[in-house]
This record gives sequence, structure tokens and C-alpha cells, in this order.
Amino acid sequence: MQQHKQSKTIEHHEAAPAQRIGHAFAQASREGRCVLIPYLMCGFPSVEQSLAAILAAIEGGADLIELGLPFSDPLADGATIQHASHQALEHGINITACLSIARQVAAHSSVPLILMGYYNPVLAYGVQRFCREAAAAGACGLIIPDLPPEEAGPLLEAAHEQGLALIFLVPPTTPDERIASIVRVAAQEPRGFIYCVSLSGVTGARDRLPPHLQSFIARVRRQSAPYDLPLAVGFGVSRPEHVAEIARYADGAVVGSALVHLLERHAADGEAQRAAVRDYIRSLRACTVRQP
Repeated sequence: MQQHKQSKTIEHHEAAPAQRIGHAFAQASREGRCVLIPYLMCGFPSVEQSLAAILAAIEGGADLIELGLPFSDPLADGATIQHASHQALEHGINITACLSIARQVAAHSSVPLILMGYYNPVLAYGVQRFCREAAAAGACGLIIPDLPPEEAGPLLEAAHEQGLALIFLVPPTTPDERIASIVRVAAQEPRGFIYCVSLSGVTGARDRLPPHLQSFIARVRRQSAPYDLPLAVGFGVSRPEHVAEIARYADGAVVGSALVHLLERHAADGEAQRAAVRDYIRSLRACTVRQP
């Protein structure tokens, strides 16, 4: 019954927003590289600066953009993104404001947008209303780090009705059987990718990627390969050499905390801030090409 309902949903959405995520990964694969996914917090350091930074990241070569929805208790995030989240909240940024930012970005660019936030505000806003308005604002997918697949039924259904992908996180401590169950849920159409968390802990820029990362990605790949589901790596990714390493064995790299630091360092000069974001993303994009 559920499968029939999902099939009807996809027929209704002839070009589901989530398909744009798949197209971005497919295009990058044809070009022999991984996708680059910058994360930027909506409303940080201000609405105007966050919008300018998002567009600068797109100019720099971002393939997809994660738009952070601020929350008072972001458990998966380290101090850097927590600070950005709290500052955005102090500026009055809520879901409505975040959807407005997404809408403005979508009006200027076709780069797929993924909304990343916590379940409490979404639940308070109304799951169906949130998904409906997210799709209308130009979003293609959702990442809700504190929502496990076992409890995601209502949001999964509402997202799929709007053609949105619901993207799940897989940390490196996850047993193979659980990876397989997450992959099965994530592979339902419309779908996005698997977000592989590089380390046990919270977000934040690191000097180096963990030594177990390649073997962890190989474990996830064994489960995802039958579904041809892309794998993106996030948490701790901040340097061009990190992206170059990830490009060897994964399909995407997510960078977040380093961008928050960059925005703060150039907060007093909007033009310098935009240039810094654009140049930083270009430096990462140059390293997405897989070396022979």
C-alpha cells in the first residue's frame, strides 16, 4: 500500500525536486569528480550576509547547498555552528525567514538546496506545512540529524508527497545491519544520498580526516551499491586536501564549520567576505577531481 502511494506521488511530481540532487551527482560523476556541498547557516552573520555568502559559494562552484535552520539545542553541531545558530536566533531567524532565504537563492540559481535542521521546529511548524512550503521555496531535500529512520514515517511521507528527498546520517559506529536498514529507507523514491559522518562526535573543522574513513565508506558502499545511492562525507571536512581524499572513494564532500569561521573573519567587510567565500569554494572545487 505504501509503495503504491509513493509511486502515485512520483507520477504526480513528474520532475520531483529531489531529482535535481541526483542530476548533480550524475553530472559530477560524468566529469570524474565528487560533488561539493557547502553548508551555510541561514541568517548568519545576518540575513543579507548569509544570502550573499550562499550566492558567492554558488559562484565558487558549489554543486549543492545545505541551508542550516537555526535551533537552540543543535546536538550534532560543534561550538562553531552552535554559535552561528544562536546568533541567527538572536536576530529573529525562524523557519519562515529561512524559507524566504531559500526562495531568494532559488530565484537566482538552479543549484539544488537542502534544508538541514532539527525536528522540534519542524514539528512545531507542522510537518506537512513545512514540506509543502519548503518545496515551494525551491528546496530539493531535507536533513534532520536528530530524526532516526524508525521515527521518520510522518516526515518521510510528507516529504515524498512534495517530491523532496529525506537524507539520513550514518555515523562510523553504525553496525552493518543498521546501515542496510537506513539505506533501504533512503533508497525510496524520491531520494537523495547517504550522509556519511566522518567521525564520532560533532561538527567542526579538523586538521586531518580520521584514518578509518575509507574503510567506513567501503562498508556503507557495500550496502548502498545495489541501489546506486551516492555517498557524501561531512563533519571535519575543511581543507582542499580533505576534499581530494574524499573524492578518491566517495561521491560528495560537505564543508560547514570552516565557512562559518570565514564569515566571522570578514564580518566587517561585505565585499571581502563574499570574495573570501568564493575563493575558498573555488580552492575546494579544484580538488574534487578524482586523480588517476
